[in-house]
Amino acid sequence: MQSRRRSGEITHVQLSASTMRRTRAATTTSSFSVNLLRIRLLSRIVKKYPFTIIYLWIALVAQVSFIMEEMKIVQLDVQDVRFPTSLKSDGSDAMHTDPDYSCAYVTIKTNKNVSGYGMTFTLGRGTEIVVLACKTMSKMIVGLKPQDIFNDFASFWRKLTSESQLRWIGPEKGVTHLATAAIINALWDLWARIEEKPLWKLLVDLSPEQLVSAIDFRYITDVVTKQEALELLRSQQSAKATREAALLQKGYPAYTTQVGWLGYSDVKVRELCAKYLDLGFTAFKAKVGQDLKDDTRRCGLIREAIGYDKTLMVDANQIWEVEEAVDWMKQLAKFQPLWIEEPTSPDDVLGHARIAKELRPLGIGVATGEMCANRVIFKQMLQAGALDYCQIDSARIGGVNEILAVYLMAKKLNGERTFFNDQRCRDIETRRMSV
Repeated sequence: MQSRRRSGEITHVQLSASTMRRTRAATTTSSFSVNLLRIRLLSRIVKKYPFTIIYLWIALVAQVSFIMEEMKIVQLDVQDVRFPTSLKSDGSDAMHTDPDYSCAYVTIKTNKNVSGYGMTFTLGRGTEIVVLACKTMSKMIVGLKPQDIFNDFASFWRKLTSESQLRWIGPEKGVTHLATAAIINALWDLWARIEEKPLWKLLVDLSPEQLVSAIDFRYITDVVTKQEALELLRSQQSAKATREAALLQKGYPAYTTQVGWLGYSDVKVRELCAKYLDLGFTAFKAKVGQDLKDDTRRCGLIREAIGYDKTLMVDANQIWEVEEAVDWMKQLAKFQPLWIEEPTSPDDVLGHARIAKELRPLGIGVATGEMCANRVIFKQMLQAGALDYCQIDSARIGGVNEILAVYLMAKKLNGERTFFNDQRCRDIETRRMSV
């Protein structure tokens, strides 16, 4: 494991270098491109060895038949998966004191030997409601050809999110959008498996035109249009290979929240700080918000364990009023937190803007977005200067397509982008990464 330690910055931890390398999909299936290469190879053999022409012609016909038999989605399965994390206070914070980390887990099956997998995150009770939403929405997917979806992904995304009756219990928020996230992410996983690439590599290899064709620009053209998005992406093409090589070499910047769950004892916090320091982490996040004296003690404890040459962030999980957030963080400023995450209601754009304005002179940024339901809320947050760290939860927002929309808006408005990992095993910081 390698790490680059520098005060005030989040270390590039070699967490994902192995997974970032191009890997083969778990499902063993031949892609269309591979089969085309086989056909060409067979044709050359026929010319060179005419005495085998009959047998090779039979093989060639079989290959063509395989390609012509188009892939279709034949089934969407969804499972309710729950873990009793509340037993040991894993994942506990000021607002969610007894979470049982859970998910609605979607499997999209095709008539070929390949499937796509996606999920949305929940805290236990209510997962069954998301599962029902996924099953209801499956009627809009089963029977379609994946290639037709991928060729015009934006139109499919709009169809899924704007179904004339279902949108009434949204739109683009709540349970229906959680279900959208699981389904859309499963489709992207399917695409990546067909191409035999990890998803990040599939996205890297897509052209600007392909990326833009996946984005629904409705409601955000006052910030970024399709043409502007194309220009932004094209302007980054020349340096793409360099950035990809750097990512493979260094991994991605990461921080850990595992030391700071609110229900942990002081002894456990110390032990976990030591553990993650040994792993190479230089950035740590603590949950705060229930009791100021306890927060002061716990932040002091973590600072004592990690030192002031490491980075500390704090997360209130939406528990404070606006003025309360400002006053509370002024008391914690002595611990030099890089940011306060989710200080108030995730829908309060102006409240976040006020908090950000008050805390920036103290060197404390505002991070939010984990509970932002869609690109429109992100648009307003970015326009209002309400955040310094734009956090995106791929299990809450409408999947990869909507993440791309937020990335482009953040790039246009010169915002920083943080990807909030829906697996919750670590939080991924992608500050200043070019789109």
